[in-house]
Order: sequence, then C-alpha cells, then structure tokens
Amino acid sequence: MSTTIRKAFLLASVPVLFLGMALARQAQPQTPAANSGANQAISDQDIQMLRQDIRSQKKQIIAQNLSLTDAEAQKFWPVYDRFTADLVKINDTKYDLIKQYAQNYDQLSDAQVSSWVERWLQLDQDVAALRQRYLPEFQKVLPAKKLGRYEQLDRRTQLMIDLQLASQIPLVPVGH
Repeated sequence: MSTTIRKAFLLASVPVLFLGMALARQAQPQTPAANSGANQAISDQDIQMLRQDIRSQKKQIIAQNLSLTDAEAQKFWPVYDRFTADLVKINDTKYDLIKQYAQNYDQLSDAQVSSWVERWLQLDQDVAALRQRYLPEFQKVLPAKKLGRYEQLDRRTQLMIDLQLASQIPLVPVGH
C-alpha cells in the first residue's frame, strides 16, 4: 500500500474509532455518575455526525487515490453517491442492530443471539447484493483498472471501518 493511501486510512480511522467507542459506551449501564461530564452517553445525533464524517473521509480517500479524469469524475461521482445513499440505508439497519446488541448483549437469550446472528449475516448479503447491482453502472463509467482500484479502495475502507467497530463491540458472553 502506498504511503499516501496508508496516511489516508490512518486519518480516516479516527472518526471510526470514535463511532466504535460511542456504540460500545452505549453497552455500559447508565448510572447517574456515568451520565455526567465526559462519560455522558452519546446521542443518536452524534452517531449520525460521526457516520457522516466517516463517509466524507471515505470519499476523500477514493478521490485522492483513484486519479479520475474530469470526464470520468463527472460520470463516476453521481453513481458513487447513489451507491453510498443505498449503502447508508443498509448501514442504518446495521447500526441499529449494533446499538440493540450493545444495550442488551449481557442479557440476550439463545434465541435472541441466534436471531441477531441471522440478521447480521443478512446485512452482509444485502451489501454484497448492492455491490452486484451497482457493478454494471460502475463498469459504464470507469475503465476496468480504475474500477478494480475503486473496488479495492472501497473494500479496504469498509473493512477498516468494520474492524474498528468490531473491536469496540463486546463479545457475546458464554457460560463455562
């Protein structure tokens, strides 16, 4: 990975880390002492702002590393923006699922955990189906090598986001 791409990924990891910490913080019981000052629970509005910042950083990484001509950019960005808007809808469900889990992870029954796993896997399938649906549109606006680079950049940023979030979410407690 080039130094430019590596630096961009490091910069983009900051809002992702804050989002992961915010979602994990929601998993902690809220006592009056925990609700004061720096420990105050993060609001849904704050989470939305962090998510918007992550999307902006992701777009900057792609813009800096895709090297589009003006003609390509004119065609690419509207498709990218539509794809992102559709991805946000799926991610809304993902963040709701994470939030529900984080608030109840230590009290979930086996049936609830099974349901959570099934819904999580369905989200993965929904994202894959969305990528497949948009592939022909991206193929129309980008040459093959730039499309390949875009897919790599998009996947790397998404994997980084997912890894940062996953590292902040408590594991399902199991009995011994």
